[in-house]
Amino acid sequence: MVHSLLLLLKGPMQSWGDESRFNVRATATTPTKSGIVGLIAAAQGRRRTDGVEDLAKLRMAVRVDQSGSLLRDYQTAQPWLKNPGANASLVTRYFLSDAAFVAAVESADRELLDDMAEALRRPAYPLYMGRRSCPVHPGLVIGVVDGDAESALRAHDTWHATAVHRKESPKRVSLAIYRDANPGEGGSVPRQDVPVSFSPEHRKYGWREVIRAEDVEIDNPDGDEKFATGDVFFETVMRA
Repeated sequence: MVHSLLLLLKGPMQSWGDESRFNVRATATTPTKSGIVGLIAAAQGRRRTDGVEDLAKLRMAVRVDQSGSLLRDYQTAQPWLKNPGANASLVTRYFLSDAAFVAAVESADRELLDDMAEALRRPAYPLYMGRRSCPVHPGLVIGVVDGDAESALRAHDTWHATAVHRKESPKRVSLAIYRDANPGEGGSVPRQDVPVSFSPEHRKYGWREVIRAEDVEIDNPDGDEKFATGDVFFETVMRA
């Protein structure tokens, strides 16, 4: 039997970089595998130069409870103490604002997942959602449950959206689920977010195939039918 560790990734801001280049630091629309592996590795006390192959090979899935909105932060930096006349460095950083995800980490070894959960409750290093300015939610660890990652997300009947988001949603909502694709499974999309090395001197990421599974539907007693359009994409854009 397989088991899954469920994690709640929710907060004012989070950022999951997978395509950042130079002075533009982008964010993915859902948590990356490298970001989740990094959370666990930091909690366990691993340094950036330590290996994470054992964590990277675990299957993962993510449920989108609230997609959030894209926030752009324009920053400048200048070494004014050392060189007041130097040109300022311009950096654009993107974040997801008011987003909520439930991530599932799958393993046949329940003791392994229990140890991960305990480490995340008492982390060796500070935990954040992609960037240091994005601390994790106090209720990060939901718990370890029976079942594979996708099944665990479907069975988790708590919808972690904000009160405002609930009121601005229909009476029945569809939540997207993204998971690691099975070998040879059709309809998958490649994603370069599998951590090979977190070393600052040579960060390296491998590829994996990700598939969008069938959405899970959840009742929303606080919702209003006037927001029901039948078009999940349109509803997501309108609420962003």
